Amino acid sequence: MKFKVIACETLKTEIEKLLPEGVELKSFKFGPHRFQDELRQNLKEEIDRNNNVDCIFLGYGLCGKGTLGLCSHRAKILIPRIGDCIGIFLGSRKEYKKQYYKEPGTFYLTKGWIESGDDPYSEYLKLCEKYDQDRALSMAKQIIKNYKRIGLINLGNQNIEKYREYAQKVAETSNLRFKEIRGSNSLIKKLLAGEWDQEFIVVQPGEKINYDMFYNNRWISSKSFDRASQN
Repeated sequence: MKFKVIACETLKTEIEKLLPEGVELKSFKFGPHRFQDELRQNLKEEIDRNNNVDCIFLGYGLCGKGTLGLCSHRAKILIPRIGDCIGIFLGSRKEYKKQYYKEPGTFYLTKGWIESGDDPYSEYLKLCEKYDQDRALSMAKQIIKNYKRIGLINLGNQNIEKYREYAQKVAETSNLRFKEIRGSNSLIKKLLAGEWDQEFIVVQPGEKINYDMFYNNRWISSKSFDRASQN
């Protein structure tokens, strides 16, 4: 079996720690997430280029419907059955739902997201280049007007103090509460180890990723890796 991993750059560090020897990783910058058609096109082109692999692991979720319609005519596609990569960083759909119902108005940050510059404070700094400070702050607050807290997902990365300090600055600038949340790489481990349970969607060659797959119980047993690799 020959594998390829295609993932968001925000997940790159975590995936590289666990990537099996000989498996190639291709990552895309976070920016296209805001433009689902661009994200879909980038992923489609990369999938089409890899017509010599047996299975493609996607380090994405539904991601604003940016993964809908993706298809490989030769390889199986494996994708976490989750709305976006917040659930991947938290380690499971269950933990994501727990956090959502506990505190739905949370703007999440991780090491990768902070490095990508996608947060209210980064937007504020960009706006300061165009407008005066008061107007820039007012405009930046519109981005997070429906949020109540900043949640930093801690995956045990080195130099977490650096990212914690930054996340606290984001919260302070935005007048939001700050909360550090324990993350988990368990979903990434399962993805790369072939432990494909109800947390994942297995898309057969020629089959397109569709919306229902993320909300129906399409799954194979974690013990069925060998069987899933056949055909």
